[in-house]
Amino acid sequence: MSSDKPLLSQFEPSYAPNPQPHHHRRHSSLKNNPLGCLSETTPISSWVAHDTQNCEAYNLKESEENFALGEGKTIAENFLERPTLQPAGKEFWSAELHKQCPPRERKRLVSWGGVMDLRHLKALEISGASSSRVQDLNRPQTSRRSERFLQISMQLEENIPHHDNPRLIHINDPKKTNDKFGFSGNEIRTSKYTLLNFLPKNLFIQFHRVAYLYFLAIAALNQLPPLAVFGRTVSLFPLLFVLTVTAVKDGYEDWRRHRSDRNENNRETLVFQLNEFHPKRWKKIQAGEVVKISSDETIPCDMVLLGTNDSSGIAYIQTMNLDGESNLKTRYARQETNKLVLEGTTISGVVRCEQPNRNIYEFMANMELKGQRFPLSQSNIILRGCQLKNTEWAIGVVVYAGQDTKAMLNSAMSSSKRSRLETYMNRETIWLSVFLLIMCVVVALGMGLWLKRHETQLDTLPYYRKIYFQKGKEGKKYKYYGIPMETFFSLLSSIIVFQIMIPISLYITMELVRLGQSYFMIGDQHMYDSSSNSRFQCRSLNINEDLGQIRYVFSDKTGTLTENKMEFRKASIWGKNYDNSYPDADASLEAKDVTVDRRKWKLKSEITPDPELMKLLYKDLSGEEGVAAHEFFLTLASCNTVIPILTESSSSGCDGVLGGSPVSIDYQGESPDEQALVAAASAYGYTLFERTSGHIVIDVNGEKIRLEVLGLHEFDSVRKRMSVVIRFPNHTIKVLVKGADTSMFSILDNDRPAEDHIRHVTQVHLNDYSSEGLRTLVLASRNLTGEELAEWQHRYEDACTSLTDRSVKLRQTAALIECNLTLLGATAIEDKLQEGVPEAIESLRQAGIKVWILTGDKQETAISIGLSCRLLTADMNQIIINGNSENECRKLLCDAMAKYNVNSTSCSSQITKLRRKAEPDYLELPSQTKSSSMPQQCAGEEDTPNFGPLALIIDGNSLVYILERDLESELFDLATSCRVVLCCRVAPLQKAGIVDLIKGRTDEMTLAIGDGANDVSMIQMADVGVGICGQEGRQAVMASDFAMGQFRFLKRLLLVHGHWNYQRIGYLVLYNFYRNAVFVLMLFWYILCTAFSTTSALTDWSSVFYSVIYTSVPTIVVGVLDKNLSDKTLLKYPKLYAAGHRQESYNMSLFWITMVDTLWQSLVLFYVPLFNYRESTIDIWSMGSLWTIAVVILVNVHLAMDIQRWVFVTHLAIWGSIIVTYGCMVVLDSIPAFPNYGTIYHLVKSPAYWLSILLITVIGLLPRFIFKVFHQTFWPSDIQIAREGEILRRRRRRRHIGSKTDEVSS
Repeated sequence: MSSDKPLLSQFEPSYAPNPQPHHHRRHSSLKNNPLGCLSETTPISSWVAHDTQNCEAYNLKESEENFALGEGKTIAENFLERPTLQPAGKEFWSAELHKQCPPRERKRLVSWGGVMDLRHLKALEISGASSSRVQDLNRPQTSRRSERFLQISMQLEENIPHHDNPRLIHINDPKKTNDKFGFSGNEIRTSKYTLLNFLPKNLFIQFHRVAYLYFLAIAALNQLPPLAVFGRTVSLFPLLFVLTVTAVKDGYEDWRRHRSDRNENNRETLVFQLNEFHPKRWKKIQAGEVVKISSDETIPCDMVLLGTNDSSGIAYIQTMNLDGESNLKTRYARQETNKLVLEGTTISGVVRCEQPNRNIYEFMANMELKGQRFPLSQSNIILRGCQLKNTEWAIGVVVYAGQDTKAMLNSAMSSSKRSRLETYMNRETIWLSVFLLIMCVVVALGMGLWLKRHETQLDTLPYYRKIYFQKGKEGKKYKYYGIPMETFFSLLSSIIVFQIMIPISLYITMELVRLGQSYFMIGDQHMYDSSSNSRFQCRSLNINEDLGQIRYVFSDKTGTLTENKMEFRKASIWGKNYDNSYPDADASLEAKDVTVDRRKWKLKSEITPDPELMKLLYKDLSGEEGVAAHEFFLTLASCNTVIPILTESSSSGCDGVLGGSPVSIDYQGESPDEQALVAAASAYGYTLFERTSGHIVIDVNGEKIRLEVLGLHEFDSVRKRMSVVIRFPNHTIKVLVKGADTSMFSILDNDRPAEDHIRHVTQVHLNDYSSEGLRTLVLASRNLTGEELAEWQHRYEDACTSLTDRSVKLRQTAALIECNLTLLGATAIEDKLQEGVPEAIESLRQAGIKVWILTGDKQETAISIGLSCRLLTADMNQIIINGNSENECRKLLCDAMAKYNVNSTSCSSQITKLRRKAEPDYLELPSQTKSSSMPQQCAGEEDTPNFGPLALIIDGNSLVYILERDLESELFDLATSCRVVLCCRVAPLQKAGIVDLIKGRTDEMTLAIGDGANDVSMIQMADVGVGICGQEGRQAVMASDFAMGQFRFLKRLLLVHGHWNYQRIGYLVLYNFYRNAVFVLMLFWYILCTAFSTTSALTDWSSVFYSVIYTSVPTIVVGVLDKNLSDKTLLKYPKLYAAGHRQESYNMSLFWITMVDTLWQSLVLFYVPLFNYRESTIDIWSMGSLWTIAVVILVNVHLAMDIQRWVFVTHLAIWGSIIVTYGCMVVLDSIPAFPNYGTIYHLVKSPAYWLSILLITVIGLLPRFIFKVFHQTFWPSDIQIAREGEILRRRRRRRHIGSKTDEVSS
């Protein structure tokens, strides 16, 4: 994520210390109010929001080594001797003076969680990479927050670390560590099952599907003697088949997990034992042991670094296996332990750390060594699964092993989503259950009435006489239970006979079809990104068809619409603008002439410097402007966490690096913004080429400067800035700060009227940069006095060693030095749009999809990007909502709704409510909106003027009040009336809140797409989540349902694959309902004609094989391969996608039409053979054999009528299934033990047999054929028109090719 991108809130803490001199009181004042004075003009953000990155605990005591500077004074030394911009000797203003600042009326603490009074703050530090949640115990719970949104928040709460009971690790003493506390070993297990629990556990998981319980009950009923309609073994076959297939799949997957676990646990690494390092298997490693890792090896457990081969204790790791990020990260060993490791001394001490938790971006601990306690942070731990890179070896002590490691705690999969169509399918399943129950009741009542009518004849009727005879001898007695019980048994038997009315095979069929669809989506070469070598990924197989019904797309901007490859473009330094782009080559040559004498570094990206700025830096450092420029680029080079990687360095030491041929240097960093800024500083002669835990070395025009890093406050979402405390070679202490303009201008030194002009001009430049779509940062600095440094160091050490509320304490410590800053300038970085983004957005809009942008960037930047990607157009009326209070937001919303005649159910009551709850800071509504015309406008009169398309632009500040107050309905009404919505400066949970606002108030399908960790909550909240494989790691990909390399692929994913998948699955469900219902209704008609006896003319195996073998394969093939339109047509006419919005492929009307057609076909299926054989002596098993083959042919020809795209596999499946059916019938009829023995051989010789099949097929499908002809002729859909156009174009193409062939031949 970018450094100027807010992760939590629009609001910022601001500090305006009293400029009046006052003596410093270290021990008393800071305890009273460490936060400083609160600005009257800037809203105050909640201190309780989680910062996404933990502060790196840099060494305050560097090892004593003299970094000798060359003889003679360098440019840097001359600069340091000159008077600086910050007045020397300025004392540290006591926090007591902050109380003298004018109090702000009704101070409020504003956060995403809501608005809280400052007096009643209840803080919770929530750990998590991308999101935070604030809990105020005094604020009543809101009932409007949907359950889905609460689940997201609850998931984030689970990451809260607990420090009340710290974990004690005795270094190099695993026996003492584990005997006392019983920590888990390092053996891992990712498998679900063992040999003993596989069968019961797997069955328990499978029977979570209610349909399986239904079929289990059916099979159990059939085991009872009075209800045994089918053979007892046969009745179990369908359920056993489905359970077996699923169990085999699950067992194979778990076997692979067992194999992977076994290979992982049996890997070896070096462990310190008996004063030597010996190989040891991973699974036997214990907490407290000292482990040695060599280069390119994988870390076996979570370890605190004790030392490395580097004297500074630095180690480089790659965390790709953990979070997907390929860039290298630095980890540091404390100098106290690293020195002992390099000397070969055995280390013994105690590490106190937090209990195991899932937060991979934070680690709070401290170490006691030789009576001293020093802090440990995220920069001192290496996690299981990471790889050691560019480091010869590293030694660490195990703190978390096995299942306690952060990697294993994060291995849980997110809950799967269900498709909307599957939800509708359950509705239709209920109707089928009603039909099933009605048929069973009819049969049962018919049975009861028939028995009552023939009650006196039961002794003479088959199956009911008390004693029946076998071969002239008296047989056993028939069990007759009486009319009531026989009626009840008939009801249960009917349920068994008609059981396939609920299609059990549909679940397996849908899974297989979705799997096939995913295979073709993954293999689509048009969605392959060659730049990142990434293919399309289907991470969820449950919601393929939802891609065809998307109405809202919520998109991040940075890295999603843009490339997230930053390029330094412009800079404002000391009130003057400098541009890096040149219209001619002379300027470029001039720039090269200026830099000809400085040391050359070979950078990965070439930046052409501004010649005027280069001249200022290297020929004019005497004035304030030159000093500011020098300090500006020093800040760029030092205020970061970038790691310089020297790819060509055979010599040791900095002297070797700076001499000889140019050295290739590559900057690795977690933020592309930082990499671009450091590369820009290098282009201007300020090259960062060495970083350790305690110092950095910068090459300034060939002169090396060693700067001691006393501490670093990393960027977080609350402060929205980053600062570093530097000691220069002449012992000057400076704090260098960079951050977002909203947070930086409030902490500048306002006691300098001469610099007001510079601030004003810089602000103008920032606005200009933002309007061009550039990303901006503001840079500032100040000198620190000895007293200020001592006070800060004391608080910094306390904060870094704290195991509770470390983030809050670090922010409070940063507030001590991040005040009274001198403005240096601002930077502008370009993040170009990805290829094809404007075209993709335009196509999505034509398809009826609303695209909303949810970004953390400035409003001006977001608007500029919106114009660039054609989301915003010149003819749109922009509605901007920037409110700083609940009343102001309400006023802005009502004003906009009244002006543009937006209908709202609550609009007319807002004025009364606003007046009743008016507060002193309430802004009066304009007179025209308070008139009686407002309710009329809200009612939506038809004669109101048309204002054209609307675009809503709202910031995260306003969303704080809107989403947690009574304004959600107004925002929803206004936003849904706009063609475009742009949300700026939004936090991760605010993104999820916007998505939830649409999901909770509409039935429309939502899709969220993003590339960073701050998009995870939005992706998980949406119906469909899409991750971009971008520059910000793979957190979004791992949380998504689908992943791809570029935003432009979303066009093809939705318009092509989404359309195909929805059309296929919709037809698949309806066809499965029809296929099973026609079979059941045929049995129903037969039972009505056989005295309601629930006997069947079909063999048991034919009934079972019908949906499992005879008709299943064609359904799967058509569901995977059928295409009603080509991809070219779908991309050419995006409006065809609206068929999914109208639910043309699956709706209640289609269901009822299908059921009526099913009823007709079942009647034809039953009565046509009955009519043909009315005067024959055909037996019942022959009739059943005829019905079996006839229904298979009927449903397959029915399917063939609806196929849009015929290929070889389709022909093979359709006609092959009929041949397979005949083959199975021949086999079954050839078994002498079966009652239908030899029937097929007699039937095929009869002309009536073939005539019956032909009549059934023609008469049964004739109404459907006539209906399709009339519908396509007189009421064609858009899809049908486009398909006819395709056919005509194909015919013209063939004629054209044929005419050319004739010409050539003639």
